[in-house]
Amino acid sequence: MKFAICNETFENTPFDEAFALAAGLGYTGIEIAPFTIDKNVFNITAEKRREVRRQAETAGLEVVGLHWLLAFTEGLYLTSPDAEVRRKTTEYLSELARLCADLGGKVLVLGSPAQRNLLPGVSLDEAMQYAAEVLRGAMPVCAERQVTLAVEPLSPLEGDFLLTADLGAELIGLVDSPQCRLHLDVKAMSSEEKPVPQIIHEQASLLEHFHANDPNLLGPGMGDVPFEPIFAALRDVGYEGWVSVEVFDYSPGAENIARQSMEYMLACLERLKA
Repeated sequence: MKFAICNETFENTPFDEAFALAAGLGYTGIEIAPFTIDKNVFNITAEKRREVRRQAETAGLEVVGLHWLLAFTEGLYLTSPDAEVRRKTTEYLSELARLCADLGGKVLVLGSPAQRNLLPGVSLDEAMQYAAEVLRGAMPVCAERQVTLAVEPLSPLEGDFLLTADLGAELIGLVDSPQCRLHLDVKAMSSEEKPVPQIIHEQASLLEHFHANDPNLLGPGMGDVPFEPIFAALRDVGYEGWVSVEVFDYSPGAENIARQSMEYMLACLERLKA
């Protein structure tokens, strides 16, 4: 199992220092929120892309991919009834795929609830069709740059669109591309009626990427969710991708979060061997 951590966890720490800290704690991958480089992907120059990739490689980390794809953007929306907004959103996602590949990454995690929630007068069925249109438009660039877009279901605390893994799978079916697959997040899955391991088993054929966290917004092992059954399910379905730590409460400090999460995850794997 490969462990990564999301770079915004380190807040304002310079990339080279943050990457070195993550590597020193045992992580081998780093997942990047594009807004930590620039809030507009089109402003991220080729030189800057090479610099960030070089910083990760120097630390011994692989750039896993990108998440928080549409955070801090303006005029973009996944489920808008406005065709021009959808077109611009497709263009932006396509450029994010180019950025991801330039950094050495392979996956785009599409969460960004503030840019996909249902707008007034838009039904769920309509929103699904709008979202599928946006994502289909980005698939050629994803294929060209060998990047997979992973749809992320979220919890009702974060929004009102794609609240279950089943709905995520439905959207993926509408897009109908091998470059569009599923991302699963422990915090989000914990809001479903089904147990997390059951969801993993049911969605195994679509699973591309995985976030480890807790509904308390902290890292794995820092809340009440037990990860042994979750890691057992990932092992049982043959998942060989990244398990990436993503938190939303940074108050314990980046080093504490990263260290405790890693120690707990490794301990879970050891217990599963027993």
